[in-house]
Amino acid sequence: MPDDVGGSERMLAQWETSIREKAERYQDMAERVQGLSITETSRDGTIRLTIGSNGILSSVDIAESARDKRMSEVSAEIMRTLQKAQSRIPELLQQAMAETIGTQDETANVLFAEARKNFPPAPAEDVPPPVNQELRFGIEDDQPPRPVPPQAPPAPRRPRRPDDDEDFDGGSFLS
Repeated sequence: MPDDVGGSERMLAQWETSIREKAERYQDMAERVQGLSITETSRDGTIRLTIGSNGILSSVDIAESARDKRMSEVSAEIMRTLQKAQSRIPELLQQAMAETIGTQDETANVLFAEARKNFPPAPAEDVPPPVNQELRFGIEDDQPPRPVPPQAPPAPRRPRRPDDDEDFDGGSFLS
């Protein structure tokens, strides 16, 4: 019986060591991921932004040359650049996992799948999103506009005589 107790103690010690090492690797991965930041620049170089590993924007720099663009174009470029930066998160997360806890870990695979779901690939570069070029001011109703009633045709003008002077026909100018 003493051999069984000694074997159980060794097995328990190995299990405890394994758990401690795994916890250290997870802690190392968490610190690496927490420290990640991604900086991305727009195609034309007017927008430069940085996000954290959680995808949240931490800084935005807009070049002075952006003032020559329409605001809708600038905002569309900011969103395109943000999506491009966020699409890199799963790759960086997978790299941090591979270097710390390994890619075979079930928890790592769940985290990676969640990151891919939350941060899908960036949209294609050559197809800019549509920009709404119409500006509307005022209150929009849910009802269609009322038709405008037809106007009565103008009263016929009396034919002019060749010797008639328009300004002084002797009639009232109010009629």
